[in-house]
Amino acid sequence: MKIKAVVGDITQIEADAIVVNLFEGVKQPAGATGAVDKALGGIVSQLISRGEIKGKFKEVNIIHTMGKLPAGIVAVVGLGDRKEFDFDRVRCIAAEFCRYLRKLNCQRIATIIHGAGIAGLEPRASVQAIVEGSLLGLYSFRRHMTKEPEFKDIKEILLVERQESKLSAVEDGIFRGRVMAEATNLARDMANEPANYMTPTRMTEMAKMLAETYGMELSVLEREQMEEMGMGALLGVAQGSHQPPKLIILSYKGDGTSQTNLGFIGKGITFDSGGISIKPSEGMGEMKGDMSGGAMVMAALSAIAQLKPRINVTVIIPATENLPGGSALKPGDVIRAMNGKTIEVVNTDAEGRLILADALSYAVKQGLSPLVDVATLTGACRVALGGIYSGVFGNNQELVDRMIKVGSEAGERLWQMPMHEDYKEQNKSEVADIKNSGGRFAGAITAALFLAEFTGDVPWVHMDIAGTFRSDEERAYLVKGATGTGVRTLINLALSFAK
Repeated sequence: MKIKAVVGDITQIEADAIVVNLFEGVKQPAGATGAVDKALGGIVSQLISRGEIKGKFKEVNIIHTMGKLPAGIVAVVGLGDRKEFDFDRVRCIAAEFCRYLRKLNCQRIATIIHGAGIAGLEPRASVQAIVEGSLLGLYSFRRHMTKEPEFKDIKEILLVERQESKLSAVEDGIFRGRVMAEATNLARDMANEPANYMTPTRMTEMAKMLAETYGMELSVLEREQMEEMGMGALLGVAQGSHQPPKLIILSYKGDGTSQTNLGFIGKGITFDSGGISIKPSEGMGEMKGDMSGGAMVMAALSAIAQLKPRINVTVIIPATENLPGGSALKPGDVIRAMNGKTIEVVNTDAEGRLILADALSYAVKQGLSPLVDVATLTGACRVALGGIYSGVFGNNQELVDRMIKVGSEAGERLWQMPMHEDYKEQNKSEVADIKNSGGRFAGAITAALFLAEFTGDVPWVHMDIAGTFRSDEERAYLVKGATGTGVRTLINLALSFAK
């Protein structure tokens, strides 16, 4: 889909539909909406007075112009309460009006820049939010469908700016919004892909493609190299599968003068059956998305490489399947992680923390700091926070606060969970240094404390996306299936360190 900046009057733009807006409670439209109202003989004002257009958040009202304007349709989108209006609401309304107009077979849409000038929002960021919301809200995964879609795709969106002097800012906002959204959609694509397609080898191929496209460095550790490095936790999980495990290391070098290297670690379980501690069959198909953390860090780095901040970022993805083969890990087995710690495996379905243990140990050895890991780690986090907030844990409050802040800017909600020492008692083993599950209660916390055993003194944050990595409903710029949650937070984090 093309997204272009144009200078002009929205009432004079040739398009299938033009989009203007209204805050809730406004009785007399002004600005671009007022100009449209005047051109249509006051119809917008009449519909407001009759209560048909209320300006409620995400409300979309359609007016057919009957030849009075070059555009065939006017969409008046509700902005809601002026006091609550922010960039995330801009994303939401963009997704809503795009999906609505797609259903009306509109191929070319022109919109004013919602938020700029009317709510004190910075124009460049408003444009970025519109682009993000549009591309995220229109996303669909149809790679394996042979039937034609019900509605045709929108071909072009025009962002209309009245002043030519502001055109470069609009174009920059379009670029940044597209990079952010396309990275998120890349992560969605990877997580939506069936596990017989998105194998550890395929993830490696994706990393190679991104490295070649955006000039990044790639190295991949195979089973033999992992054995030499003592990665018994990752290899233990992998031993039940015929798919060869991979440790993918992808690096962006944006600052040749700095030794600081931000590290993103993403869980890459391309299918999780639970292993010998097998999961219930209901909903197991969703476990093709258990590599969402790996997809997100990889996609985030592809965006960072395009935005070119002055910072170094390295991504590490331990990738494998977790299957109950004849050689699979058994409950009661003891394995040794790369940092030398021994682990009693009391539950083979607590495998994500095992592969992350070796990945985090490797990151520490490589001198990466600070560290952020992203993982669909625990059902307990989903129980605690549902599908609205991702849980964050960490050993450095400044880093946790920064994560929450940049997540909020991306519209991705993060909630800090406790890491009190007393919870460690649940992870104690009688036969090894630690066991891989502290039991049912406080499961998200004990899992995070397990990971903390492999981070040393390095500043570290863990992001549990078990409840947010997919959605069962269409909600604003989220669609059914993989959400890509976390991608834009990680991009923003890297940009914040570069500043």
